[in-house]
Amino acid sequence: MQKIAIHSDAAPAAIGTYSQAIRAGDTIYVSGQIPLDPATGEIVAGDISAQITRVFDNLQAVAEAAGLSLQNAVKITVYLTDLGNFAAVNEIMARYFEQPYPARAALGVVALPKGVEVEADAILVA
Repeated sequence: MQKIAIHSDAAPAAIGTYSQAIRAGDTIYVSGQIPLDPATGEIVAGDISAQITRVFDNLQAVAEAAGLSLQNAVKITVYLTDLGNFAAVNEIMARYFEQPYPARAALGVVALPKGVEVEADAILVA
């Protein structure tokens, strides 16, 4: 199986030993995105809605680098340090997805990289 790394300058650069996404056949596995502004490398200012929006903007940028969009998502996993923010995730996801919506899991976690409150990853199919 051939693996092809996907990279977008419109999303934060990988800060470790991983790729922004990997294409394996017709499937693209997008690494977890946190609310980092790709231009500055800093966490976006604002409330949880601004952070969730940045996360999905980052996912969208990586999807576009693969020649796709978030409409190609079949599975999304969202990680939240406060499950009380779940309603905000639903509200913001509605801006990025149309029916049929991707499958999704939302997990409450103790902590995320750089102390952010939200992270999401995606599986896309071309």
